[in-house]
Amino acid sequence: MFAAYAARIDRDQPLNGLELGERPDPEARPGWTTVTVKAASLNHHDLWSLRGVGLGEEALPMILGCDAAGIDEDGNEVVVHSVIGQSGHGVGPREPRSILTERYQGTFAERVTVPAWNVLPKPKELTFEQAACLPTAWLTAYRMLFTNAGVRPGQSILVQGAGGGVATAAIVLGAAAGLRVYATSRDEAKRKRAVELGAEAAFEPGARLPQRVDAVIETVGAATWSHSVKSLKPGGTLVISGATSGTNPPAAELNRIFFLELKVVGSTMGTKDELADLLSFCVATGVRPVIDSVLPLDRAREAFEKMAGGDLFGKVVLTV
Repeated sequence: MFAAYAARIDRDQPLNGLELGERPDPEARPGWTTVTVKAASLNHHDLWSLRGVGLGEEALPMILGCDAAGIDEDGNEVVVHSVIGQSGHGVGPREPRSILTERYQGTFAERVTVPAWNVLPKPKELTFEQAACLPTAWLTAYRMLFTNAGVRPGQSILVQGAGGGVATAAIVLGAAAGLRVYATSRDEAKRKRAVELGAEAAFEPGARLPQRVDAVIETVGAATWSHSVKSLKPGGTLVISGATSGTNPPAAELNRIFFLELKVVGSTMGTKDELADLLSFCVATGVRPVIDSVLPLDRAREAFEKMAGGDLFGKVVLTV
């Protein structure tokens, strides 16, 4: 079958390790099911995999891709939950959880095999392309907002780095849930787009907000960390799920964190139940994932280059 896969690890030039071509069909295994992929979306996780983060040389070649929507063996339209081992189903109780391509072949292919427990029904209201955007970036944003930040309608949030998949999802989900949403971006066009998607206002990074917020959704890391901490109300929560600008901020702001009793919460992906709730939320509210572009699988290199260059707003989707 045709696939986009990591053939080599290159920490400095990750796209050098990306290959497109034929790979073996997935092997059947007890408790697992094969999904015929209709659409799959890119995540920064795929770029990190090409750099060798979470993916060792011994696992190569590895088909990339965490997110997918497609048709299961019984002809049902489904969405794949890409956290493997979370429940023990299909892998045994002692296997630690992992994101799909850290241990098992991924979704940038004609077919993918996953534990049967990891497959959810796709709502008929969502297209395959829309559904394929949800299991990583949008699920991460959903958990950050409603589980780990615990914000309620009427409260306020700051979303750093509008344009990225998780940040864009947080803006849309937050606005749909009745939150007052502020956003930042270095790019004027992205700030304008954030407001169109429901943000009350969008600012340049580091700008003073009209008010301090109840929670900050942080995926940028070092470049925005200090601003995130300073933007919180006393007792507020900073939820972090990534650090695309680096992991070591110039100032940790520890004095502000303890004096104002701020909470810093790490967040990774989400549960199958949260993904089911997210799918229901999209159906109930009419919210749909923001898609930057849709490309066929044989143009996967172009899609990766787009993500690596940061020239996007929303998700890049590959169709099979």
